[in-house]
Amino acid sequence: MNLKSGKLFWPQTIEAPSFPMLEEDIMCDVLIIGGGETGAHIAYMLSQTGMDVVVVDKRKAAHGSTSANTGLLQFSNDKTLTSFIHSFGEEKGVRFYQLCYEALNTLDEIVPSLNIDPYFIRRGSLYFASEENDVNMLKKEYEILKKHGFPVEFFTQTDIEKRYPFSKPAALYTKGDAEVNPVRLSLALLDKALERGIRIYAHTEIVGHAYNREEIHFFTNNKRRITAKKAIIATGYEAQTHKADKNAVLTSSYAIVTNPIPHFEGWFEQSLIWETARPYLYCRTYVDGRIIMGGLDEFTILDEYRDKHILHKRDLLLAELKKMFPKYNLQAEYYWGATFGSTHDGMPLLTEYPDMPNCYFALGYGGNGTVYSMIFAEIFKELFTKGISKNLAILNRKS
Repeated sequence: MNLKSGKLFWPQTIEAPSFPMLEEDIMCDVLIIGGGETGAHIAYMLSQTGMDVVVVDKRKAAHGSTSANTGLLQFSNDKTLTSFIHSFGEEKGVRFYQLCYEALNTLDEIVPSLNIDPYFIRRGSLYFASEENDVNMLKKEYEILKKHGFPVEFFTQTDIEKRYPFSKPAALYTKGDAEVNPVRLSLALLDKALERGIRIYAHTEIVGHAYNREEIHFFTNNKRRITAKKAIIATGYEAQTHKADKNAVLTSSYAIVTNPIPHFEGWFEQSLIWETARPYLYCRTYVDGRIIMGGLDEFTILDEYRDKHILHKRDLLLAELKKMFPKYNLQAEYYWGATFGSTHDGMPLLTEYPDMPNCYFALGYGGNGTVYSMIFAEIFKELFTKGISKNLAILNRKS
């Protein structure tokens, strides 16, 4: 699967370490397949347990979908808390939002200990009504978030106009979110895991597997064998080509990164910004003065179609950004299109299929993939050390 194409920005911000290819047969307690954001978060957490953990990736680490991630981290989801409660009940819906909020705080605690700065910065988020008809929905969401203790304010049109150079009917303003460089974060987590004894191999593709009662045998593209007691499939959207899940939805999304600008005058607290429309536009700032904007999703993953439309989507995104911030002198210096995954019910996928025992699929589908990765990591740490995780049931659609 061709995950992304265009002129990518994040790989230009760091020289990626060179992990070796696996050249021998090995054994381990846990094999993590995928060295992107999800695999990196899980490897970091499991490196604290004393377990023998191996990470493999068929590419360089953090060079799949992670390199196309736009790095907005939020406790709010593409699906509102109100909708989660309608789908899963109040207890489960609220707990899922709490897990997202707690994951952001956990990342905040971890980042200072990393050897590579991922430019993790806490931000507020402006979630505005795309049209007047969405205002009542925002009011209901405000009330439910407030009721359950989440940090949220309701902005009127006047409130927005005082803080931004654009006008919208209403918005929610939440605190406790963040922005990050996703490639630097993934490599920073892998670097720390490596320091603690985790083994990491790049250019090592898993092409087959076999089960027995006690272990799983995985076979690589260069005819090596990895024997593991447990495995975690963290291959992102490519997992659907090997084990399709009927709840998964794959689309194409687009993003741009602008030239650096000297200041963000008129951009309240350099907040993250997104909207109620579906699909939605979103934007954020970066430490070097650039703006990142994404959206214009389409229900196709055909490479030829996506690649053909990248330049047109670039121009549309830039035009939308200029409408919002007309005083900024903006050009799109980087631009790309990429596969994006979500789910029908809004919940990420953490699944152990009956025909693949001791093999977990950890797929952070949705607009909050980085946050989901941290949730997964904490669940696996608890599950593998204690034999049970109280939060695993939150992601179980049957519970």
